[in-house]
Amino acid sequence: MGEAAGTGRKSIGARRNPDSADAILDAAEAVLAEAGYSGFSIEAVARRARAGKPTIYRWWPSKAALLLDVYQRQKRVDVPDTGNLEDDLVGFLKNLFAHWRLTASGNVFRSLIAEAQSDSHAAAALAGYATGRRAHTGQVIERAKARGEVAPEVDAGIVADLIASYAWRHLLTNRLDEDQATLRTAVRYVISGISARRR
Repeated sequence: MGEAAGTGRKSIGARRNPDSADAILDAAEAVLAEAGYSGFSIEAVARRARAGKPTIYRWWPSKAALLLDVYQRQKRVDVPDTGNLEDDLVGFLKNLFAHWRLTASGNVFRSLIAEAQSDSHAAAALAGYATGRRAHTGQVIERAKARGEVAPEVDAGIVADLIASYAWRHLLTNRLDEDQATLRTAVRYVISGISARRR
């Protein structure tokens, strides 16, 4: 099961013209590739796309919102459906870490997290994205519930948060080369717990 790009955000204001929106996103990707995050600006994207800044701001209220759409457009991370929760989560983390490590998206997302610490628009955009991702990963847990692997009372959203926290920490500390055995150990801790007196 692949992750659809751009599904987590709704436009504001006037309805987007798909061709114009694609041209702006193409320009944003090009600016990001050439100038990096520090050189990325709405002005640079507008020049590259030959679009007005008001048009861009009507559809993306902040630089962070535009960057998140670029990030989601580039993101292709398969979430396995193996019939086993541990294998699904290990496979997901392995694919996610590889994507962040081997493409520019890891740097983009790391920068967005950093900007969200001091910019309210970035924080709101990131929170909206994280809510969508929480629900998406939670579906993996719900599938496992339906198979009887997970107790009915378990909150799938909290488990999704634990997996995301592990992933985001590794992204922020640039530790994306963990081997599969380490990923499996982390997933087992989440699934089985660490208490010596497991019930």
